[in-house]
Amino acid sequence: MSSLSWHAAVLLEGHGVASGQALNSVHLKTSPYPKGTIAMQSPYFAALGLDLSPFWPGTLNLSFSPVELHLSNPDYFFQDLEWTHLHPPETFSFWKIRLRSIGHCGLDVPGLVYYPHPETKARHWQNPSVLEILAPYIGPICVNQPFELGVDPTAIQLLYAV
Repeated sequence: MSSLSWHAAVLLEGHGVASGQALNSVHLKTSPYPKGTIAMQSPYFAALGLDLSPFWPGTLNLSFSPVELHLSNPDYFFQDLEWTHLHPPETFSFWKIRLRSIGHCGLDVPGLVYYPHPETKARHWQNPSVLEILAPYIGPICVNQPFELGVDPTAIQLLYAV
């Protein structure tokens, strides 16, 4: 990757659908994705040239609030992917990033921004100031934990209100 821009973020609680952990929640016991969406989607992405096996099969939901995110020029783009019979095809983009945790000594790992395009995403709305991140398993983490995301500044910009 080219020179990175680093941006502070905090971990939010996600829906638990990407990892399949929604099934552990009292409110979401009827999730239609018992293995999690990432595990279900991974073979489709692999067949198209993106190997997700280095990453834990779930997402970290990082908030950059109150800034607006502008995403362009993804490293991977998959249009109208039919990965389930439960809803229409979805479009996905991925960007290569680096993830650092403040508080985990020396944590600096590769990752991907996982971006199901909102116009094709049938369920689980995501706040526009939140990015879903795929990363290797990094051990115990907690809501509101601070992270830093290293991004290609030509592909991902954070637009601060003036």
